[in-house]
Amino acid sequence: MTIELELANQPVIAGTRQTSISLRVYETVRNAIVQLQLRPGHLLSEAELARQMGVSRQPVREAFIKLAEAGLVEVRPQRGTFVKLISIREVQNSRFIRESIELAVVRKAAVEIDAAGVADLRELIAAQQVALSGKLGDFLRLDDDFHCAIASHAGVEHAWRHIVSLKAQLDRVRYLGFPAATPRPVVVAQHTLVVDALERNDPEGAVTMMHRHLNELAPSLPKLAEEYAELFADE
Repeated sequence: MTIELELANQPVIAGTRQTSISLRVYETVRNAIVQLQLRPGHLLSEAELARQMGVSRQPVREAFIKLAEAGLVEVRPQRGTFVKLISIREVQNSRFIRESIELAVVRKAAVEIDAAGVADLRELIAAQQVALSGKLGDFLRLDDDFHCAIASHAGVEHAWRHIVSLKAQLDRVRYLGFPAATPRPVVVAQHTLVVDALERNDPEGAVTMMHRHLNELAPSLPKLAEEYAELFADE
């Protein structure tokens, strides 16, 4: 499988080129793993990825280290580096932490948000409506943009950055679960209800709607693990 990464003709600040390339390699491979282009159990070749991306092996090696820290790859002695199987326990832990943070965020947003913030969120929902029949990756990026915007309008942008750092395992299940477990129109409808509560400055209503939204995928997790047993770790 070829993974393309545009590295040529990029402006680079003196002394930062290797770090910049390493980060872009990491983000590209991470996205490929999260979006299941690189499936759990897939053997990763440092040399092959470096060749495909047109970089040296050093930034790929650094990306592998970060991916291991994120729980997305594992090094098996004498065998190589593999995309890690999905752990139900890790997915559940990620979901618990994300929900704990996001419910606090949306409660704060219900107090802090102004009319411009509500309008911004409704614009994002309108973009999701347009993306209903488009690529799943584009739709899920808009979903993330929506949640990020809520944190921004609550004045706690770092909360979303923390969520992004821990939700890779959960995102892999999201890709498996769409559209059967969570139809896209349902996501848009739930987002609309969250914004309706925010517009009313209704913290309890916003928390209730966000809780319902974040738990949409949970009931389907055992079924997904059974249907795609080869992608899940035995626990």
